Amino acid sequence: MLFDFHTHTTLSDGELTPCELIRRAKVTGYTALALTDHAGRGSLARIVAELREDRTLVAAHWEIQVVVGVELTHVPAAAVADLAKEARRLGAEIVVVHGESPVEPVEPGTNLAAVSCPWVDILAHPGHITPEVAERAARNGVFLELSARGGHNAANGAVAAMGRAAGARFLVNSDAHGPGDLLDEAWARRVALGAGLREEECAETLRESPRALLARLRSSVV
Repeated sequence: MLFDFHTHTTLSDGELTPCELIRRAKVTGYTALALTDHAGRGSLARIVAELREDRTLVAAHWEIQVVVGVELTHVPAAAVADLAKEARRLGAEIVVVHGESPVEPVEPGTNLAAVSCPWVDILAHPGHITPEVAERAARNGVFLELSARGGHNAANGAVAAMGRAAGARFLVNSDAHGPGDLLDEAWARRVALGAGLREEECAETLRESPRALLARLRSSVV
């Protein structure tokens, strides 16, 4: 079973249309795929609407669970909560926040804003997180991402260590921008183990955490 909650299409900076990304994920063996294109205030409505249209189309023909969402990217930290709430209002089923990656100049405070927000599900590639961020993520049920993407994954070990100490939950995501970025089971497991997770933590991250997130998304009221 393969789960991936962070991917990009031609609606932002990805190489594949939503339909093609879904098709390639299905052929790869994905169980569930979230489409989470980069978004700011001006693009939220367009991205969510177009992703929902394509998801409706493929749902009638292909057996793969597709979740519509956005990744709030390089937005002001003070605006994260309002934008996440607006994304939900517009129909986004999952909200990812682009965390303070070690390779991009994300505004300091973004990580804390994300894990403090009730409308955020995942803090992506958060870099060298603080104990406060990890503890807030654990308390509020925000998943911390262990990224398979080069550069962003440089701090996976720090994320895993800090998150483990706080009792936070993890997800391994591809942050796919092209077809070669999609995960297979072996690669997802290598990312988890490479971050320093133990075998039992690896199983939790690759199986139980995705199921828990999907169950929460199904029961949420948008």
